[in-house]
Amino acid sequence: MTQIAKQSVFSGAGDAGARIAELTLLMSGGAVLILAFVLATAWAAFYGSRNLRSRLQTPGLIIGAGIIFPTITLSALLTYGFVLLNAEGAAANDPPALTIHVVGKQWWWRVTYETPDGRRVESANEIRLPVDRNVRLALTSDDVIHSLWIPAYGGKLDMIPGRENVMHVRVRQAGETRGQCAEYCGGAHAFMAFRVVAMPAAAFEQWLDAESGPAVDLEHPGRLTFLRAGCGACHAVRGAGAAGHAGPDLTHLGARRSLGADVAEMNAANIADWIGRHQEMKPENLMPPFDYLSHEEKAEIGAWLAGLE
Repeated sequence: MTQIAKQSVFSGAGDAGARIAELTLLMSGGAVLILAFVLATAWAAFYGSRNLRSRLQTPGLIIGAGIIFPTITLSALLTYGFVLLNAEGAAANDPPALTIHVVGKQWWWRVTYETPDGRRVESANEIRLPVDRNVRLALTSDDVIHSLWIPAYGGKLDMIPGRENVMHVRVRQAGETRGQCAEYCGGAHAFMAFRVVAMPAAAFEQWLDAESGPAVDLEHPGRLTFLRAGCGACHAVRGAGAAGHAGPDLTHLGARRSLGADVAEMNAANIADWIGRHQEMKPENLMPPFDYLSHEEKAEIGAWLAGLE
């Protein structure tokens, strides 16, 4: 799968992201040219010939460069910005092929896929998108203000408790990139990231069908250890006797790209390590300590969860 540049506004892999990248390049290039002109003018004012310095004091140059040029330039940028906003609004008028509800939590993401027929599938800390489909992201928060930012595909949008903000995304190529919470939300804010995986539409539908199903491998010893340790009080694993809602849904944890909101790669060893050392891996996260579990018990849970694909 194509690896799209992580958190770069120049990726332009989605419609909104491409417009933002274009505007960023235009404004950055224009700013460099204007800065060069100002520096050259300042140099001429200090070190130029007497004739050059006198020409810099003429009313025509002052009015033209100091009033007319900024007015025209800023008006053009404002108009172009309105054109971009209108393009974003036009995308919102297209019927969405999918709605993804994203709830910001301290410090992770609850992600629920809702299809047009009303089916809802819950996941966490990873967003998957179908290529060339209009996707509606419905954003809110359960605790403090967060902000969802996916530079490759679009801008950022705040997630406010008690309010739903909406972002529309249309991805143009399959690949994997990264998003981040862009609003300081407390101690572990810097570790509140997520992977974004764009897939061909047919592959996405297959993945969503599999994601909606229950967990497999229910005879694994790690399942009983997981339940005995009380993990099911906070985490749901559909079909496995765990229905907690305080923490991320772990039904298909092993199929995700990362662990702990992108603090580590997904594998059995890292899951076991997370259970015992999560405060070291992600300081100030709200998961309780499980230091009473033995190394073998952590390894059993890690092996079971990593196999839930």
